[in-house]
Amino acid sequence: MFALAILVASIGAADSVNPATVGPAAVLASGHKPLRAVASFTAGVFLVSFAAGVLVIVGPGQLLLDALPHPSAQAKHVAELAAGVALLVLAVVLWVRRDAVGGRIARSDAGEERERSAFLLGAGIMAVELPTAFPYFAALGSILAAHASLGQGIALVALYNIAFVLPLLVILAVRTLAGARAVAMIERFGDWFNRRAGEIVAVLVAAVGSGAAVVGLVGLV
Repeated sequence: MFALAILVASIGAADSVNPATVGPAAVLASGHKPLRAVASFTAGVFLVSFAAGVLVIVGPGQLLLDALPHPSAQAKHVAELAAGVALLVLAVVLWVRRDAVGGRIARSDAGEERERSAFLLGAGIMAVELPTAFPYFAALGSILAAHASLGQGIALVALYNIAFVLPLLVILAVRTLAGARAVAMIERFGDWFNRRAGEIVAVLVAAVGSGAAVVGLVGLV
């Protein structure tokens, strides 16, 4: 179970470099009532993602796993390799369209309304992101495949989501400890992050795809 916890935490940490959550958090940290705004935003992100993960492992996830035929080890490795290649192709497309992707993310950060409803913003972003949260699905699949107990499964889902919101907690900590002195630094970071958002998304997808492809390829050799 320790190895599974390390795997889940690692996937969560890799997935945490997410422009859709880090970008808005950086903007909120330099806006109106920054500490409450970032904390509320982080809570919204965490609770929606955590609740979705628990629902999967408690309900349909385990039922689907039991209902599906159990493929051979070779078939699993072929599926991993195919998924990795598909993600790499998607990463190339995202890289080619990185300016459009970055612009869309930057526009989603604009507007003073986000400061008045930070919790809803975080929850809404996660609700939109969940259908394409492939790393999260991979982590949940690993938890289900390990046949962990309900308590262990919930703890692992919590571990993943703590790792996922870690950059948001870092932003909150920096803003709390450094106070007003951190505003300029956070604003610069937010501006840089938004400018590079399209590239970051593409690189993240490529990293996940490469990992899946390598695991599948090594298993087949």
